[in-house]
Amino acid sequence: MNRKKPELLVPAGNMEVLRTAIRYGADAVYIGGEAFGLRAKAKNFTMEEMAEGICFAHEFGVKVYVTANILAHNGDLQEARRYFEELKELGPDALIISDPGIFSMAREILPEMEIHVSTQANNTNYGTFRFWHSLGAKRVVSARELSLSEIKEIRENIPEEMEIETFIHGAMCISYSGRCLLSNYFTGRDANRGACTHPCRWKYAVMEESRPGEYLPVYENERGTFLFNSKDLCMIEHIPDLLDAGIDSMKIEGRMKTALYVAVVARTYRKAIDDCFYSEERYKNHMEWYKAEIGKCTTRPFTTGFFYGKPGADVQIYDNSTYNQAYIYLGMAGERFAGNRFFLEQKNKFSVGETIEIMKPSGENQEALVEGIFDLEGRPQESAPHARQHLQIKLSHMPEKYDILRKKGISA
Repeated sequence: MNRKKPELLVPAGNMEVLRTAIRYGADAVYIGGEAFGLRAKAKNFTMEEMAEGICFAHEFGVKVYVTANILAHNGDLQEARRYFEELKELGPDALIISDPGIFSMAREILPEMEIHVSTQANNTNYGTFRFWHSLGAKRVVSARELSLSEIKEIRENIPEEMEIETFIHGAMCISYSGRCLLSNYFTGRDANRGACTHPCRWKYAVMEESRPGEYLPVYENERGTFLFNSKDLCMIEHIPDLLDAGIDSMKIEGRMKTALYVAVVARTYRKAIDDCFYSEERYKNHMEWYKAEIGKCTTRPFTTGFFYGKPGADVQIYDNSTYNQAYIYLGMAGERFAGNRFFLEQKNKFSVGETIEIMKPSGENQEALVEGIFDLEGRPQESAPHARQHLQIKLSHMPEKYDILRKKGISA
C-alpha cells in the first residue's frame, strides 16, 4: 500500500483503561480531564493522573490527546484559560476541540500543540476541513454522517499534511454529529457540555392529547419502542475500504467503557489493521477470529452506520436497550505474591473451581482454573462476591501483569 499505516486511537476513561489500551495495541489514546470534555459522567483524570498517564504512554511511544470539546458558554471561558495553562505543563500530544472560541484560546496559550477538531463541529465537507486547516488545525474528525466515498473526496481535496480522523467502532448518537438537545430538555443536563443522560436509549410511546394515559403503539410490540436507539458501529469487516478512503486515524468510541471492552476492541482492530496492511489475503484469512473476538465485550447489535450510504430502518433497535454481554470482566492482573499468587482488584463475582480466561495482548486466550482466592492477609475464601475487593488469586496458569481476566457471560 502507498499510504502509511493509520493510527489506532483508543478511548481511556481512567488509568486502568489507559494502561490496557496501550498494552493491547493503541497507537494513541484520548482522555478527558475533570472539565471541558463531553463525558462528564466518566471518571476522567485529575491533573495528577493526567500527568501520570501521559508519562506512562510516552514511555511506550503512545500519544495522548486531551478532549476539551464542550460547546462553551460565557462562564466557561476563564476556567478554560486556566485549564490550558495547566495543560501546557503536562505536555499532551494534542487537544480535541469543537468550539471556535476555545480553539482560538488554545492556539493563543498553546501555540506549539496540535489541535484536532472534534466531530461535534459538524465536519461534513472539504471546505470545512480547509477552513480549520487555515486556522492551524492539524487534524479534523469527520462527522459520523459521512459515507466512505465522501471521506475519500475530502482526502483528495485537502492538503496532504492534514489528517482525517474517523470513528470506526462504538455507540452511535441519534443526533447530527452528537449535537443533542434531548437530555437538556428532559433532565436539564446539557449533552453539549458533557452531561448527557442518553435519552436516546429510553423507551418511547405516542399519546393522543384527548386520551391522556392511553399510549398508542409506534411499533407492533406491547412493550413500546426504542425509537432513537441505534445499533453500534462496527467496521471490523471493512478495513480495506477504510484504508482506501485515506483515513489517517481510526477511532474507537467509548471513554465510559471498561478495561475489558477496550482490551477486546483494541486488540482485535490492532490485529485486523496490521494484517490488512500486510496483505488483504492475510486479513481475510483471519476474519472469523476478528468477528468472534469483537463480540466478546459488551455490545449492541452492529451496523456500518453511514459509511455505505444513508442507513435504513434496520439500523435501529426497537425492542430493547440492553447490551449483549458475552464475557464478564473480572479484573486486571497485578503484582505477584509468594506462592504463585497475584494481586487483583475484583470487578465481578467469581469462585474457586471456576474456569476463567486470561486474555493476552498477543491474541491468545488462555483458560485457567481458579485454584484459590485469598484476602490480602492470606485468609482463604470460596468466592469473590464484592466488587473492588483487593485479593490474592491463584490460578492454574500465572498471568502477566496487566493481563485481563474474564469469564463467559450469559450470551457467550
